[in-house]
Amino acid sequence: MFLLDIQRSPHVIRDVRSVVEAALGALGLKLYFAAEGLRGVSIDARLGPQVHADEAALVGQVPSELEQWLFARAESREPFTELFYLPGAEPGSLTLGVALCVQRAGDQLLTRPVFLAADVMDDVYHRLPREAWAIF
Repeated sequence: MFLLDIQRSPHVIRDVRSVVEAALGALGLKLYFAAEGLRGVSIDARLGPQVHADEAALVGQVPSELEQWLFARAESREPFTELFYLPGAEPGSLTLGVALCVQRAGDQLLTRPVFLAADVMDDVYHRLPREAWAIF
């Protein structure tokens, strides 16, 4: 279970290909909405809050180390039901509902997790705007 404690703050809402994105930049969060409700939450690798899954920190980590953690985690689950990859080769976990995207931090890449609603998991890459998956 993931819990983000977000206090109300001013935010900007704009239309992005039929998905409304509310940028909560000061908190390092981007929320992606559609008519059905919240579709995803992206957490900035440098500014966002730390989120843990099974005691592993997911935000601002070395991508290859977290990918190995996902492999180890998948070994204890039903074959072919745990891992997925985005077109940019970023790994994700179906059971956690997260894609481990990356973000530049100087000359390094750090993990920038994108958490997804359960009903988005059938077509992860096409359910959020392209900018949700971009390296920045």
